[in-house]
Amino acid sequence: MGRDVPVVVFSRDDRRNYREKVHRCLDVFAAMLRESRFELESPLAGLEIELNIVDARGEAAMRNAQVLAAIKQPDWATELGQFNIEINVEPQDLGGDGARLLEDDVRARLNHAEERAQSQDGHLVLIGILPTLREQDIGEGTLSANPRYRLLNEQIFAARGEDLHLCIEGVERLDTHADSVAPEAACTSVQLHLQVSPDAFAAHWNAAQAIAGAQVAVAANSPYLFGKELHRETRIALFEQATDTRPAELKAQGVRPRVWFGERWITSVFDLFEENVNYYPALLPLCEDEDPRAELDQGRIPQLHELTLHNGTIYRWNRPVYAVVGGMPHLRVENRVLPAGPTVADIAANAAFYYGLMRVLPYVERPIWSQMSFQAAEDNLGAAARHGLDARLYWPGMGEVPAAELILRRLLPMAREGLAIWGVDAPIADRLLGIIEGRCLSGRTGAGWQVERVRAHGGDRHEALRAMTLDYIERMHSNEPVHTWDV
Repeated sequence: MGRDVPVVVFSRDDRRNYREKVHRCLDVFAAMLRESRFELESPLAGLEIELNIVDARGEAAMRNAQVLAAIKQPDWATELGQFNIEINVEPQDLGGDGARLLEDDVRARLNHAEERAQSQDGHLVLIGILPTLREQDIGEGTLSANPRYRLLNEQIFAARGEDLHLCIEGVERLDTHADSVAPEAACTSVQLHLQVSPDAFAAHWNAAQAIAGAQVAVAANSPYLFGKELHRETRIALFEQATDTRPAELKAQGVRPRVWFGERWITSVFDLFEENVNYYPALLPLCEDEDPRAELDQGRIPQLHELTLHNGTIYRWNRPVYAVVGGMPHLRVENRVLPAGPTVADIAANAAFYYGLMRVLPYVERPIWSQMSFQAAEDNLGAAARHGLDARLYWPGMGEVPAAELILRRLLPMAREGLAIWGVDAPIADRLLGIIEGRCLSGRTGAGWQVERVRAHGGDRHEALRAMTLDYIERMHSNEPVHTWDV
């Protein structure tokens, strides 16, 4: 979905032609999985980080065009809302001191971007949902200028035929309606990419699904939306609802949402692309000139434009990605469950935890997904989003246990083993995983700190959120992990 699209009106012929082309792409993809040589997995970590832009008071600032013009770097791009931008960090080797170099690289890029943002009276914030965001800040007029966002908005509402209903029951209750997809812009995340071979894809995707709950529990950083205290990681529920193309009747029929966890463990990457084609109508039926079958027959690697565009409008929490890089096709698992922030050190720790686990779990003799139901994995994600480290999560051999206990006893040792297999220097692995351990032992995540700080401030809720946000930004720049922050 990073692709630019023209401003168009779609006809019935466009939709029919696109459906035919997507199915042709799917057939060619199946042939490629059987016959083509994909670039095999390599120990590279790539990530995307979404950020919010605020003014000196900590309020949302609709200035992404100006800020991006000031940054003038190709790795920065717009996001859905005018108060969002995104940085794309090229895949890098984690071996040796690579994890430290990656962290240093991200910090340097963010520091440069913050300096340039200040020239436009803006500041950048790494946080799951901007706490000071108000409903009046969110509307069609706050969507970024790129035509693809307007077109996506139009197509989602054409499919729904009615306003979005946002209803989240948490510590407090939010019940409101929206006439655009702009509330999705409140969700700012970190997306981790891992390149894998076709044969290994299913094991890696299943493993990523199995650990999603633990990831969210220990990294939760989105407790507030529109002034309400909701879930520890409200971003999960918000994203699911803010891009829902289904009116109530289709939900009642069991029609799948466009943001979802899934419904079963898979045996091949083809399972996911086939589900996407068979179950989801096109939102953006744009056809390219490429004939994928002719490309393959002539010994070239097809881009599969229509299949990848369609895939980009279905927001799985672990999404399959097909791409052609340097003339070679490759596959990635895109892990999408994590919020941004609180610091670059915290983001690096979350990434080390994930990449370490993904170097062990997909390769164990008895796969974890053969020992737990898919529903248990989905329930873990829901419980973790709602309760953070206070959630109780299921894990084979342990039963239902507190999230911190699961992470400390089972997952951290595996992650440490995985980082050793990656070749990460032991002191660097110890430092990063020590941040995860510190959150578990202290019980403090970004979400927990935000709530404690707002409650300690008291008084008017918005003023408390604004004061907390300014304090958060100051601490974010210190790069001291959130579990060390005092209230």
